[in-house]
Amino acid sequence: MERFHLNNATFACIIFLFLLLFSSSNNNNNICEAKCFKSIISFGDSLTDTGNIFNLSEKSECWLKPYGETFFHQPTGRCSDGRLIIDFIAESLGLPLVPPYIGRENVTSINFRQGVNFAVAGATALNQSILEENGIHNPQTNVSLGTQLTWFREMLSTLCQSTSECKDFLKNSLILFGEIGGNDYNFPFLFGTPTQMVQSMVPLVINTIGQVINEVIELGAETIIVPGNLPIGCIPAYLHHFMSTNYDDDYYYDPKTGCINWLNEFSEYHNMMLQVELNRLQQLHPHATIIYGDYYNSLMQIYLSPKKYGFKSAIVACCGKGPNQPCRPNDHVCDDPSTFVSWDGLHPTEAAYKWIAQGLISGPFAIPHINGLCNFRVSTI
Repeated sequence: MERFHLNNATFACIIFLFLLLFSSSNNNNNICEAKCFKSIISFGDSLTDTGNIFNLSEKSECWLKPYGETFFHQPTGRCSDGRLIIDFIAESLGLPLVPPYIGRENVTSINFRQGVNFAVAGATALNQSILEENGIHNPQTNVSLGTQLTWFREMLSTLCQSTSECKDFLKNSLILFGEIGGNDYNFPFLFGTPTQMVQSMVPLVINTIGQVINEVIELGAETIIVPGNLPIGCIPAYLHHFMSTNYDDDYYYDPKTGCINWLNEFSEYHNMMLQVELNRLQQLHPHATIIYGDYYNSLMQIYLSPKKYGFKSAIVACCGKGPNQPCRPNDHVCDDPSTFVSWDGLHPTEAAYKWIAQGLISGPFAIPHINGLCNFRVSTI
C-alpha cells in the first residue's frame, strides 16, 4: 500500500490556514457567553446513531445482542456495548437521552423539544449518486447527510409555527454534526478503492458538510459541534485489512502505537481540511459558535498509553470472530469491555466514548472549549 502523502505546496497551504483557524478559534472564546441548552439536535453515522438504524433496517448487526450489554442490557440500535458520546453530553446537560427521529410515529412531536437524533449507522456525507459515480456502493443504507437535512426540515415544521419561533428553538439547541464523513472513506478503503481516488473525495466530503452546516446556521442554529475523523490507522478492521507482513517496518507502523501511519495521516488530512472549512464558516457567521471536536487526538492519547487510562487493549476488538467482522450473537465477548477501546473492530466501547466525551466537555479536545458555553455537569459522567 502506497503511503498517503501531501505535496509540499498543499501541506504548507493547509498549515497556514490551520494556524488562522486556531487564532480565530481562540478569539472566538471572547464571544462565547454562558448559556444553557434546552435541546440537542444531532446528525451523523453509527458513532452517534441512538436507534434510527434499529427502525430503518434489518441489515445492521447493532440491533442484536450483545450490542448494548453494558449499560442498557439490551440492543438499542447503538453500535457499541453501551452509551455513545451524545448520551454523555445529554446526561451532562441534564437532558434526556436523545431519541432517534425514525419511529417518530409512535411518539408526539413534543418529545423532540428536548432533542432529536437524525444520525444513521452507515450514513455518508455524500449522497448515493455521487458515491456510485465514484464506483462506491454503500451496503448498509442510502441515507446521506442530505437525507438527514430533509428530516431536520420536516421536524422543524412540526415543532414551530413561524420562522422566528424556529430560530428561537435552534438558538437554544446544541447542534452535533456527527462524526460524519467516515463512511465515505470506510466503504471505498475496505472494498479496495485506490488510495488516490479516496483522497480525491475529501474536498467533496468537506464541501458537503460545510453546506449543511451553513444551512442549519441560516435556519437559526448558533452553537454547533463538528467532530473530526477518528485515527483510522488504529482501528482493528483497518489494521487487519491493510496488514503488513513486516511488523518492524517503522515507515508503515507507528512503533509507539502499532497503528498504520499512512491511514492516520489520511485522517489528519481530512481533519485539517475540515477545520479550514469551519474557519471559513465561522468568519461567514460571526454570531455563531462553531466548535471543532478533536476526537482524533483524544483517542490518540489512549493509543499512546493505554494502561495509563485503564485500557489493557487498544487495537484489539472486544467482540467478534475477527477484527473486520461484526459482533454477532454467540460471538466471544471479552470479560470487561471497559478495558478495551474497540467494541467490534469498527466502533469504540462505551468506555472509549466516555473518554472522548470528557475531553470534549471539559477540554482540551474542543476548539474553542465548550465548558464556557453552558453549565455542563461534568461530574455526571
